Amino acid sequence: MEELKKLFSFLEQDPHPLAFRNETMIKMLATTGMRRQELVDLTWEQIDFYNGTVLVFGKGKKECLPPLHSMMLPLLKKYKESLKEYQTHPEEPVFRNKNGKVLNPWGLHVIFKEVLKKACLPPHRFSLHHLRHTFSTLLLQQVKAENEDEFGDVSHMPQEKVDIRTLQELLGHESLANTQVYTHIDFESKKKTIASFRF
Repeated sequence: MEELKKLFSFLEQDPHPLAFRNETMIKMLATTGMRRQELVDLTWEQIDFYNGTVLVFGKGKKECLPPLHSMMLPLLKKYKESLKEYQTHPEEPVFRNKNGKVLNPWGLHVIFKEVLKKACLPPHRFSLHHLRHTFSTLLLQQVKAENEDEFGDVSHMPQEKVDIRTLQELLGHESLANTQVYTHIDFESKKKTIASFRF
């Protein structure tokens, strides 16, 4: 979370001419869990500003309709307003490279690495897929924390299965087994579970 905050803080202050595009792209990845191919394939008709959703075509053209984070709608609107009118046609790509051409996954990778360097974060330690992992892990931690605040001891509740299935939908995973890897990352939750074990 601290590293993500540092990254966001840099993006919001970066004077680079394409900084606003970079901020929108990276925040989109971090708040939706989208894959980089899904992001570069994104067109304006896939973003529903009225309902606050984005239609994502995942692996095998599987459709997913995640809600957009509240920070993303004003950011996307402002970004769209900064573009030339022909670039905002419904079938046009949302994000382009510096030459105005369609952005590809490698180009996105290069941009991300450059942004990390400028944000004083080690580029060799992070990849675009880390944003997807971070989204998943933080989402699970937040949901668990909210449940604990609301219900106190939640060890008897079948809440986690619901959360994992929701996460599976958001990530566009075919198999629940692919999503369950994120439950193993959450070490703090493991500690709390062990601590709550009653003999």
